[in-house]
Amino acid sequence: MNENELEKLIKSAKSGNQVAYNALLEYFWNDVYAFQLKRLQNEFEAEEITIQTFSKAFDKLHTYNSEYKFKTWLITISKNIHIDTTRVKTLDTTSVHKMTTKAIADESLDAENQLILEQNLQSLLQHLKRLKPSYEEVIRLRFFKEMSYKEIAEQLDEPLNNVKVKLLRAKKLLAESIKSSSEL
Repeated sequence: MNENELEKLIKSAKSGNQVAYNALLEYFWNDVYAFQLKRLQNEFEAEEITIQTFSKAFDKLHTYNSEYKFKTWLITISKNIHIDTTRVKTLDTTSVHKMTTKAIADESLDAENQLILEQNLQSLLQHLKRLKPSYEEVIRLRFFKEMSYKEIAEQLDEPLNNVKVKLLRAKKLLAESIKSSSEL
């Protein structure tokens, strides 16, 4: 793809053209994925960060400065997501250890914990129903039916990359819905 074609594609994506988004995703997916795979040595984590990269890039496409190479911009976003993910994992490991220690120390709350778990599931389902049907469907297929990305793509008759970005977007919207209701 030459610079003029890329510039037109980015401009079209900025105006909301989904075909342009898909073309950018298809064209740059391997570059971002290979970058992360080299860093992480883990296909699953590299794929997750690549999905997050494109989701964030598409959300922030209006901030892209054409004085810089688009690929460089994507790789920078990807690198920053990896750094943030590493920080969160470090914090989560500490939190999980503390929660596990507390759970072992107080096993008398099993019935209460079960009730809380059921209430949380009900709340999650209510938030899920607030999403657009297409987002609700990918969440249900991935997390409730435990289907792979490939199986979801086949069932929905959509390209694999679209399913990946749609799922990431759905998870982000679901998290925002949960967060906004907890702030009330």
